[in-house]
Amino acid sequence: MHEIEQTQRVTVVGAGLVGSLLSMYLARRGFQVDVLEWRPDMRREEIGAGRSINLAISARGLYALRQVGLEEEALRHAIPMRGRMIHSVSGALAYQAYGKDESQHINSISRAWLNKFLMTHAEATGRVRIQFEQRVQHVDFQKGVLDIVDRAGGASREVHTPVVLGTDGSGSAVRREMALAPEYRAAQEQLSHGYKELTIPPGPGGAFQMEKHALHIWPRGSYMLIALPNLDGSFTCTLFLPFEGPVSFESLGTPAQLVAFFEEQFPDALALMPGLTHDFFHNPTGTMVTVKSEPWHVGGKALLLGDAAHAIVPFFGQGMNCGFEDCVALDACLGRHTRWEDAFVEFFRLRKPNADAIADMAVENFVEMRDKTADPRFLLEKAVEKELLKAFPGEFLSRYTLVSFSLTPYRLAYEVGAIAGGIVAELSEGLTRAEDVDLDRARTLIRERLVPFVKEHSDGFGTAR
Repeated sequence: MHEIEQTQRVTVVGAGLVGSLLSMYLARRGFQVDVLEWRPDMRREEIGAGRSINLAISARGLYALRQVGLEEEALRHAIPMRGRMIHSVSGALAYQAYGKDESQHINSISRAWLNKFLMTHAEATGRVRIQFEQRVQHVDFQKGVLDIVDRAGGASREVHTPVVLGTDGSGSAVRREMALAPEYRAAQEQLSHGYKELTIPPGPGGAFQMEKHALHIWPRGSYMLIALPNLDGSFTCTLFLPFEGPVSFESLGTPAQLVAFFEEQFPDALALMPGLTHDFFHNPTGTMVTVKSEPWHVGGKALLLGDAAHAIVPFFGQGMNCGFEDCVALDACLGRHTRWEDAFVEFFRLRKPNADAIADMAVENFVEMRDKTADPRFLLEKAVEKELLKAFPGEFLSRYTLVSFSLTPYRLAYEVGAIAGGIVAELSEGLTRAEDVDLDRARTLIRERLVPFVKEHSDGFGTAR
């Protein structure tokens, strides 16, 4: 029985980045797709001001866009970021390249622009209908019925559907309904840090006031500021601070306290932020959560994807990339199976270990960005890693390279990172300059520890192209 092929109409809850892209993949398979979105249409009215941690799209996200013919146009609206620019308290700058050369970079792209772009292209398929201001109140998975409230008029209605796909973010209404089942398990961990969006405006004539092709970081131990470039010459900045404590959002209650804090910790950024006090006290303070849940599906009736299934904190720049990879993976599963449940079971089996791995790596990267990027020992080890990548191409692999510049499953990237990190730490002992690393010893360690692991899992290592 070709149950999947016989299904004509499916319902996607959430028209964010993942839901909009998923709709295109489903439309390409011939489905009629109804998308229910609780927010208004962001193409027609301004919404969500102050909540935009800019996106860093990399290999996985670009691959997913390429499958539906949108990669090139998206890249025209993106700015390559070839490395981190570290800002010390004194204003001194230190640059850390992301890849082995300039061909390896991540890309800054506007969340709002990309979401509008994907919604418009989804509707252009002629098979996707997005209905806005529709809030899911209840889901009866067995009957395939959603209770919906129209936020504009307040009217309630029922939507009947054979399949529900929940792409409604970390606070997912579909996941909330799944959680009522006895077999459902979830762990949600909210970071004790929040974030606030700030802005560095463009200079005269739209000039960039800092290095355009870098992700800027002001690491300060237990907190940090970051900035990503925008096409208009501005930078979207995000301040990450604890909610409470001596240096926290709680402690910055007045404009004078805020300015004094920036004068002490981020003086070079302050000089470029004429709207600091307005942005800080006008924009909301965001929260960040890691969600690990299971199962992600109810039989063949419903499935969670993206943040709804596996929300992660934003410190590896992989939330959207991981969600887009979900779309590619589900599409492949639908092509291999005739029953929805079989496709959903395989999707969960493939994606769950990888989602858990990138969730853990994202939390680890937060510590790295705020604590270690200014640490001399860390900088030395990063430089040694770069020497090994150049000296042993194809043999020595780094976690960051595999996560950002390849399609290697996150779980394998995590395990390679542990092995490679151990090798780098050993080779860095007693060194003062990365160029003095013992390449003969490096070759031995790589071939003893890393090469056998890669060979054993050779089917899993995917390239970006």
